[in-house]
Amino acid sequence: MNKQPIQGIHHLTVMASEPQKNVDFYTQVLGQRLVKTTVNFDDPGTYHLYYGDNVGSPGTIMTFFPWPQAQRGRRGVGEVAATAYAILPSSLDFWRARLAEFEIAFAEETRFDETVIVFPDPDGLMLELVARESDPAPTVWPDSPVPADHALRAFQGVTLWVREEMNTAVVLTDIFGYEKVGTEGTRHRYQGAGNIAQFIDLLVRPELSRGQMGAGSVHHVAFRTVDDGEQVIYQRELAQKGHGVTDVKDRQYFHSIYFREPNGVLFEVATDAPGFDADEAVETLGTQLKLPLWLEPHRAEIERALPPLTLSGQ
Repeated sequence: MNKQPIQGIHHLTVMASEPQKNVDFYTQVLGQRLVKTTVNFDDPGTYHLYYGDNVGSPGTIMTFFPWPQAQRGRRGVGEVAATAYAILPSSLDFWRARLAEFEIAFAEETRFDETVIVFPDPDGLMLELVARESDPAPTVWPDSPVPADHALRAFQGVTLWVREEMNTAVVLTDIFGYEKVGTEGTRHRYQGAGNIAQFIDLLVRPELSRGQMGAGSVHHVAFRTVDDGEQVIYQRELAQKGHGVTDVKDRQYFHSIYFREPNGVLFEVATDAPGFDADEAVETLGTQLKLPLWLEPHRAEIERALPPLTLSGQ
């Protein structure tokens, strides 16, 4: 079996602080659907919250571990420094007005001839909206407060802050099948296969120290692979090339392997299946606390430890 190139970004996992503040921002400001409410399998007294389009499509998923009172992280090299969603160019004025309505400070840049709106989430995670015509329409959450015409589409991509370009580039091109498509100053752009969540920007920042993990920090970026069999091929190749890849981890809604690329960013390779409708219907995604079988005997204890959440619009 020959592996296909990586099909773009699958999801990002981020550290956060107050869970209710996180839910309110991603559902009521950005208009994303909370598609899964579960727990951190390694720390089941903490939520693991997943946001995306209406069905939780890979390439739209942002997940959070919210620890109340968590200290804010510090951005630096060796991490994902910004996460970009695609929007239509015709939605730029809508999003300028919406961010202003919620008193969220934003800036604008032009990169590779595209307009980019840059702003933080409540914990300082840097988000970007990139105006693009070519990305396909999302599967819109019907109860979103954002009109369907202006809904966030899939991820456009992510920006990694790195000390140097080439060693990370080798992973992207020689293993993942990405292609270098442009350079602007110290920003180097790589494009993957598929038609969404395709872009990885390497921003060379040798003057910076390593980032410090905390609220607002991206823990890892996950890339899409077709199925379990192909994931094993990636695992074998990564091991053969000395990347210290993990065993396969069962994350209930996908299967995962992890490794740190040469600049220190934690990469995951995740399968599309089984998907977020594996344990609840699409109509009710995210509305109930879902636990893996090995945690079900502890449900009462876990529910007592978790802070209450109000799921507006679910």
